[in-house]
Amino acid sequence: MATDYDAIFKAYDIRGTVGDQIDADGARAIGGAFARFVASSGAEAVLVGRDMRPEGEEFAAAFGEGAMDHGIDVMDVGLCATDMLYYASGSLGLPGAVFTASHNPAGYNGIKMCGAGAAPISSDTGLEAIKAMAISGPDPGAARGARTTRDLLSGYVSHVRSFVDVGALAPLLVVADTANGMGGLVVPAVFDGLPLTLDHLYPELDGTFPNHPADPLQPENLRDLQDRVLGIGADLGMAFDGDADRMFLVDENARPISGSLTTAIIARSILDRDPGAVMIHNLICSKAVPEVIAEGGGKAVRTRVGHSYIKQAMAETGAVFGGEHSGHYYFRDNYRADSGLIAALVVLEALSHHPAGLSDLVSSFDRYAASGELNAKVADTAAVIERVAAAYSSARQDQLDGLTVDLGDWWFNLRPSNTEPLLRLNLEAPTPDDVEERVAEVQALIA
Repeated sequence: MATDYDAIFKAYDIRGTVGDQIDADGARAIGGAFARFVASSGAEAVLVGRDMRPEGEEFAAAFGEGAMDHGIDVMDVGLCATDMLYYASGSLGLPGAVFTASHNPAGYNGIKMCGAGAAPISSDTGLEAIKAMAISGPDPGAARGARTTRDLLSGYVSHVRSFVDVGALAPLLVVADTANGMGGLVVPAVFDGLPLTLDHLYPELDGTFPNHPADPLQPENLRDLQDRVLGIGADLGMAFDGDADRMFLVDENARPISGSLTTAIIARSILDRDPGAVMIHNLICSKAVPEVIAEGGGKAVRTRVGHSYIKQAMAETGAVFGGEHSGHYYFRDNYRADSGLIAALVVLEALSHHPAGLSDLVSSFDRYAASGELNAKVADTAAVIERVAAAYSSARQDQLDGLTVDLGDWWFNLRPSNTEPLLRLNLEAPTPDDVEERVAEVQALIA
């Protein structure tokens, strides 16, 4: 079965079902194409890592073989979280690839890639070129590259801890649900020796996900964490996705904290140390995020959704931090890459200075009600967006990413999916009843 390149190359990464869309032969071809792509920028070696999915070792080895066939050395970093690969790329100045399908269920695999220094590679900055070279076939180098191995865990742990004053951490009781994903490797390593008590749910690395999917964005996947927080009286809970680059919180009452509110907590904490800092937020974050940044003396910059846009804006503005509603948190001193664990430690440090608890800490940031992301299947996304824009022509609006309409006390964003004939609606208003009313209003226009 040949790899289905059209199906697996997405806007920001490579992802598909194992066997019918991606296989070891395809991994080898993509490894060769990646080697050719990075060699054009002068790279002589690449990093290769993998998550805990069953075929990861075979696919990573095949990818490495493809790269070595094209004269590029391979540094195999073995099992790693995605942000661990970014740390390696940034600290060693090498391009890299990690085999992971992130939050997707068992049966999926894929590749996240970056340039040297953890620079993002997306469809418009390299993925399309890599796809074309993988399809065109091998172009072997004159000399075969060599393979070495490298253990990066201890260096990564030190790097993550450098973002907080570990001496200021209070003896908090933390439940972490790593959902049999790569958090099972990195979370206990980072917590080891800190004045924190870790209660660890599903720490075993198992890419069949025997307990629940590693997708904390879905409320049903937080239930075990919520029950455990209440059951042992923990100070908070943390849920990590499959490759541990995203992190979601639940407070001591087991109430989920949105990615927007977590962004606000981190932003305020960083501004206490770095007054006046520039901070990035994407356009579906709560209005509370730019408000909190401004109130803390910082400058908020709004961007499109997606890690490549966040990282580009951070580079252009010198921003120290960026946050997305989807649970990705980016740090300038982490090579502008995202890290669930750095975010986790920054929250724990903030909570250590706030003995009233996480629910009280977040209460001043929790100002609006939100719809969550609502998908609508439509035949012509551009025509629907044009119709909705016309209906609200008297309101302030822009088309930075889809359509954003701001009507003062409520606002919404309507943007097309990168991969499906869907429109994604995010709406925020003062109360849940207002949200329900306004969602119905906008959905009637969409339909």
